[in-house]
Amino acid sequence: MKLYKLLFFSFLLATLTSCTFTENIYINDNGSGKFSVDMDGSSLMQMAGDQLGSQVGADAKKDIDSTFTFKQLLAEKKDSIAKLSPEVQKELKKLENFVVTTKMSAEKKQFLMTLSTDFKSVNELQDILQTASTLQKLEGGATANPLGNGFGDNKSKLSYTYDGKKFTRKATIDQQKLTEKLNDSSADMSKMIFASSNYIVKYHFPKKIKKVSNPSALFSDDRKSITIQYSFTDYMENPDKLNFDVEFEK
Repeated sequence: MKLYKLLFFSFLLATLTSCTFTENIYINDNGSGKFSVDMDGSSLMQMAGDQLGSQVGADAKKDIDSTFTFKQLLAEKKDSIAKLSPEVQKELKKLENFVVTTKMSAEKKQFLMTLSTDFKSVNELQDILQTASTLQKLEGGATANPLGNGFGDNKSKLSYTYDGKKFTRKATIDQQKLTEKLNDSSADMSKMIFASSNYIVKYHFPKKIKKVSNPSALFSDDRKSITIQYSFTDYMENPDKLNFDVEFEK
């Protein structure tokens, strides 16, 4: 059994139950750091473990602990990529350094997936989640995005800035594209799918935080980290609700 087959079926089931997506950013003193998005679909395994086994065979009952890089995936898809426009090829190249880690256990009722990369500056992360949705342009691309078909495609442009004094997360909405999406016949289904899922941001900084523009932010004991929870519906339909500024102590 190929891992991709199991993951594809898992994502189909994941759309029918609640998942938690966590966006993590760790920033070091020199501005470098690590970015990751974690998907916890363990409730999927609790509800549909038996279905996984019947659909993809006995191998689905074996524990999975795998890691692969997008560089490997893109190499396998090089013929398909060659047929795409230079602009799309350039977007896909941004994903080369991303690593995907999957841990799945029917016995432990566990289904965890992490998409991660290191960066030299947060500026390297501009529109990175939207870039992941570009994978759907590949042959068989509907299952190429490890965090699920359509993830990151919330019709906005996401940017991060950090200068040591202030950090900003800002999503700028493309109103035309958003309206088209909301008017799509599948919009009601999407709302049902994401209604019980959450999107959490956890950001870790090298300096103590003075204030955050979002009043819902929770601080770590050392005031160097914040956690903010949103509904996944807001992430998809109102991405600007996830905008905020962080100011640091001198």
